[in-house]
Amino acid sequence: MTSGYLAAERVPERLRTVRVTRYVTPLREGGSLPAIVEAEDDGLYVLKFRGAGQGPKALVAELVVGEIGRTLGLRVPELVLAELDPLLARSEPDPEIQALIATSGGLNLALDYLPGALNFEAGAPPLIAPMLASRILWFDAFAMNMDRTARNPNMLIWHQNLWLIDHGAAFYIHHSDADMRSRATQRFTPIRDHVLLPRASELSAIDEEMAARLTADRLRHILSLVPDGWLVNEGESAEARRADYVETFLARLATPRLWLQEAIDARG
Repeated sequence: MTSGYLAAERVPERLRTVRVTRYVTPLREGGSLPAIVEAEDDGLYVLKFRGAGQGPKALVAELVVGEIGRTLGLRVPELVLAELDPLLARSEPDPEIQALIATSGGLNLALDYLPGALNFEAGAPPLIAPMLASRILWFDAFAMNMDRTARNPNMLIWHQNLWLIDHGAAFYIHHSDADMRSRATQRFTPIRDHVLLPRASELSAIDEEMAARLTADRLRHILSLVPDGWLVNEGESAEARRADYVETFLARLATPRLWLQEAIDARG
């Protein structure tokens, strides 16, 4: 397998918007019932619904954390905004799917579908090199992603490269009513269950280089990609909310990085 690490940073200037033309099939693996859909550009995408259980904040996490991963040189399928017409629900026989489409009209988030991709399996070939494993674990610890375990790795092997998917459960502290920044420096104990922990032997070696990629300007740009309506209710300030996210991430990058020490301690 070739490296899953990219030296070049490829965060887009803006996300493409596609119009969903056909609901193809549900992906029952996810609790929020993501689905494969076809869009007006004839492409296939994995659609994450705004009307699913966790609501728009899951889409915020998917977008922001995914683009942070791309900034860190990791492979993440292209993310696009997906315009969904609730009238598509009329052709679906499943009442649950009908309701999901009906409540998700407007902008949703979708990932480029990787046809023929294989699920990553811990311990099975190809083995992930320690340097790449360390970069992925650093990224997940920073982003508070608890959803990369042996039971549910959320990694795919496609064209001999490793791709990271499904970041909607990351950065869970933004679901709380408490000030995000007050919790930003805390340890992240779920990292002890990370599927790549046994192979992530280079955490200290990569730390400064990884942190240096996440500049304030880059984080602001990533937050600028998020639609206002996913961040706030009507009448609230989307820019103030974006600033909260940026300041929280910057606080998390400040030293000492206890979340990284948690991962190092877990290996020890």
